[in-house]
Amino acid sequence: MELVYTPTRADVTDAVRVQMRHGWYRWLMRVVRTVAVLAALVMVLELFGPGDPKPAGAVRMAGLVLLLVVLGPLARWVTVRQMYALIGRQGEFRARVDEDGVRWTTRDSEVVHRWQLLSRYTETPTQFVLLSGDKGGVGVAALPKRGLTDPAEVDRLRQVLERNATRL
Repeated sequence: MELVYTPTRADVTDAVRVQMRHGWYRWLMRVVRTVAVLAALVMVLELFGPGDPKPAGAVRMAGLVLLLVVLGPLARWVTVRQMYALIGRQGEFRARVDEDGVRWTTRDSEVVHRWQLLSRYTETPTQFVLLSGDKGGVGVAALPKRGLTDPAEVDRLRQVLERNATRL
């Protein structure tokens, strides 16, 4: 089956959100949250702990907490921006999906991914997001449902994915 579509920033944002939920970003955010909680505790101890209050130390810890709170959304935004800069300028995509894998053809490139590379997938309301099988979920690709000519083809595409990849 073939999908024909022009990727949008919303497509990329959705794919990156899925990738980050199932890949390296999830672990990074656990570390960031842990460090933020510890910094907040140190900040409280600097102000209310034994001895004289240390406002300079508390301000440093507050700054660290603020930085960590901003880093999560900033990392997602930067990733989407970089990916869309590459994908968006390629124009129309044609994706051919079969039992061997997916072949994407654009004005500037032709890429083939076998199912062994994109071995996991998930479905969002607007697209199917394919992920590599590595723990980091580094490889990501999307198949927007709007690229199909007939709504019944969504079910056919879902069946091909179920036969060849693991649903998350």
